[in-house]
Amino acid sequence: MAVRYQITGATAVAISASVESGIRSGDLAAGAVLPTVRALAAELAVSPATVARAYRELRQRGLVVTAGRHGTRVRPRPPVVGGRSALMPAPAPGVRDLASGQPDPRLLPPLGPHLAALAGHLGPPSGYVSSAVLPALAEAARARLTADGVPVEEVTVTGGALDGIERLLGAYLRPGDAVAVEDPGWANLLDLVAALGLRPIGVPVDDDGPTEAGVDAALALGARALVVTTRAQNPTGAAVSAQRAGRLRVLLAGRSDLLLIEDDHAAELARVPLHPLAGVTPSWAFVRSASKPYGPDLRLAVLAGDEATVARVAGRLRAGAGWVSTVLQRLVLDLWSDPAVAALVTQAGESYERRRAGLLAELAVRGVPARGRSGINIWLPVSDETSVVTALRDAGWAVAPGALHRIGAEPAVRLTVSPLDAADLAPLADAVVRALRPPPPAVFST
Repeated sequence: MAVRYQITGATAVAISASVESGIRSGDLAAGAVLPTVRALAAELAVSPATVARAYRELRQRGLVVTAGRHGTRVRPRPPVVGGRSALMPAPAPGVRDLASGQPDPRLLPPLGPHLAALAGHLGPPSGYVSSAVLPALAEAARARLTADGVPVEEVTVTGGALDGIERLLGAYLRPGDAVAVEDPGWANLLDLVAALGLRPIGVPVDDDGPTEAGVDAALALGARALVVTTRAQNPTGAAVSAQRAGRLRVLLAGRSDLLLIEDDHAAELARVPLHPLAGVTPSWAFVRSASKPYGPDLRLAVLAGDEATVARVAGRLRAGAGWVSTVLQRLVLDLWSDPAVAALVTQAGESYERRRAGLLAELAVRGVPARGRSGINIWLPVSDETSVVTALRDAGWAVAPGALHRIGAEPAVRLTVSPLDAADLAPLADAVVRALRPPPPAVFST
């Protein structure tokens, strides 16, 4: 029998430190249920108020989550790294990885030639820079965003989309403030919101993006920020349609109490039109990452927004990291300028489109409903995530449990299509059917 991790401490600080130590060591795994307040108080001979304070501090730091009758549990991805705690270990040999959500490395532009060309033009080291953004990159970013209908006022760069969103939330919100996020939504964003001590309000998502009723309800509940994925939404593949964008713009118009953040992480990979909300509120930001089209290691995102918002983000960056590497900025600019790279990104987007549409069609033929209007993921509703994840893993397919992406949404699993080839689609669809509808247990006659 497994021995339960022993939480120790006589003060709220000591108790919370003990729980964190258990999470770091892996003795308190993701999803582990903590003792009730009264039970732990009796065990440690402290007052229930002391344990309650410890749990509240852990919850505000995003280490645990309280789920009503389900008690207090360790978050699926707590913001602390330990030697033995791995969220989603690499699939076993022979199991295809449809869980990690990475782009197809075969369709990423080779960086070697661009790095070699860049090396010949860098010149001597420039030392500490005074400006966060290279003028040439800013000019190119403005042109690209303007062509997509984004009203660029000011622009800066951050170390990826999530880094930009974190700096935006930190510039406007404080622990305890409410932020409206898509539900289901990007697991990394949900983890970030928890780590910042913010209060997430889930906004339902259909194929056309966040629903008008959901956004309206979040505003009524006091949301001070709204994060919207414009297209290729992770995990559902939703894309904000022109009609939905029009209705949301009417709903959000002039909201001086709301920070609007748009995440266009798929950027050039997306094969659906962009319908931005940018500029409808006084405080807004539009974030576009280079990672999905050009490579996950290119940690750079362009952030456009109103003057005050961009100034806050750039100022906070200057006070901390200082700037995003100008070598990285030059590399991204070189990739943007290469017609061969542009053609490869277009090819990749079309390939993902065929794989996603093909898998949806195979599932539909078998009577299995799933979602995936754009991007590299498919969202598959299920009645029990654990059994489906386990059955698919046993059949050779690793998929992501929907619990990582959900606040109040119904159970589902996420399948990433980027590792798939055309020959994989039918066998995977068959495996999904078997996982959803396992055969009845055998009955043996006597």
